[in-house]
Amino acid sequence: MASAATPHWIAAVLRWPLLGHAARLALVSAYILGGFAKLFDFPGAIAEQEHFGLNPGWLWASAAIAIELGGSLLVVVNRLVWLGAGGLGVLTFVAMLTANAFWTMSGHEQFVATNSFFEHLGLIAGLVLVAIVSESTSCRPALAGPSTFVQGASR
Repeated sequence: MASAATPHWIAAVLRWPLLGHAARLALVSAYILGGFAKLFDFPGAIAEQEHFGLNPGWLWASAAIAIELGGSLLVVVNRLVWLGAGGLGVLTFVAMLTANAFWTMSGHEQFVATNSFFEHLGLIAGLVLVAIVSESTSCRPALAGPSTFVQGASR
C-alpha cells in the first residue's frame, strides 16, 4: 500500500511485477559477472586471492565463485534470499577489509579505497534490504477477498 506522500504514478510503477525481478538482478549483477570471470580464469582468480593475502588462493577463489554464483541465483529467483544475500554480504565484507583497507593508505590511494569501502558497505545494506523485503513479503498473509474464509465464515 502506498503512503500518502507517494505519488500515485510512482506507487503504480513500484507495483510492476517485473521491477522487483529486474532490481534483484541488477543488485547482484557484479557478483554474477565476477563469478563467471573467476570461473573462466581460475588461475587469475587464485592470483587475485593470494595478492590480498587470502591463502590458499584456490580455496578462497573456489569459495568466491560458489558464493557469487550461488548467492546471486538465490537472490534472483527469490528463494532462500536470506542465505544468498547473507553469503554475498559476508563475501563483500571480507573483500572490503582486504582490498579496501583505506586506514593503511595515504593520499589518492586512500581516497579511492575509502570511496570503494563505503560503496561496498552500501551494497551490503542493499543485500540486507532485499532479504528484509523478501522475508516480509513471503510472511504477509494474502489479502482477504470475496472467496476467502475469514475466522471460519466464508464471505
